[in-house]
Amino acid sequence: MFQYDLLSWYEKNARELEFRKNKDAYGIWISEIMAQQTRIEAMLAYYARFMKELPDIQSLSEVDDEKLNKLWQGLGYYSRARNLKKCAIICMEEYNGKLPSTKKELMKLPGIGNYTAGAIASIAFDEKVSAVDGNVIRVFSRLYNIDEDVTSQKVKKRIENLVDDSLVESRDISHYNQALMELGALICIPQNPRCEQCPIKKYCQAYKQDTQNRLPILKKKKERKIIQKTIYIYTYKNKIHIHKRSDKGLLAGLYEFDEDLINESNIINKVQIPSYTHIFSHVEWHMDAYMIEVKEEFDGFVHIETIEKEYAIPSAFAPFFKEVKGRLS
Repeated sequence: MFQYDLLSWYEKNARELEFRKNKDAYGIWISEIMAQQTRIEAMLAYYARFMKELPDIQSLSEVDDEKLNKLWQGLGYYSRARNLKKCAIICMEEYNGKLPSTKKELMKLPGIGNYTAGAIASIAFDEKVSAVDGNVIRVFSRLYNIDEDVTSQKVKKRIENLVDDSLVESRDISHYNQALMELGALICIPQNPRCEQCPIKKYCQAYKQDTQNRLPILKKKKERKIIQKTIYIYTYKNKIHIHKRSDKGLLAGLYEFDEDLINESNIINKVQIPSYTHIFSHVEWHMDAYMIEVKEEFDGFVHIETIEKEYAIPSAFAPFFKEVKGRLS
């Protein structure tokens, strides 16, 4: 009855999302990777643009790195995009240009973990396997009133086993796993869950014991390290100076502005522009910034229009680019 009630609710309430319209493994894979660290509503436009430019595994395997980064611009965590291309190359070389169809094989690919592999295998290929993401962990922590830290490996494994025990037959597994995710996204939300609208509340131990608002139990996160930066945006006519970051570390291989001040003799005007704080998962950049007009250009100046079309400027620097672009136009 639990399965029936959940599937009946999903059939009536599932959001109409582009990647749910068919069981295309490639589209499901791209959507799942994009949805990591990004709300589905926020990633839909990026998904449409990406699929238009790179509609299949072959085109993804052959795409230029700069174009790939540009298509990913705004989603953050660019290592996800790099892993997509690595996966595509492996699929072309070892799987006849297709994604493998089992969770076990999918997990061998870079950037595809336990959840993503389960989602692709179950949704696209009807394999009877679980797909346990944060939404599903929250649903089951409340369903079974689990009063322990769900970030611990022991509790995660316990929840995964409970989900495995709940799985429906293969013919319904695609909708079942999506229904669990959708329930967590729309009803069993982190704060103030909408229990009165929940199709499975009569099975929920947390609802019965009125503990749903304090579950799941999460380990307190470490405080982020704060780094102070001063950014210099050099301009020459309608050009801006940018350079590529290192291929390793934070924002690897992307473009940034300068942190070093050039010789005063080449500066015409120096104006402070609004500061900006960018928050990463483990660190915060607190940045002051200056727009500096120079007398003579040097290597690295690029037309604003070219930057907009071809270069991936990370979200950390996007406010500065927007501010300088507005002042130069």
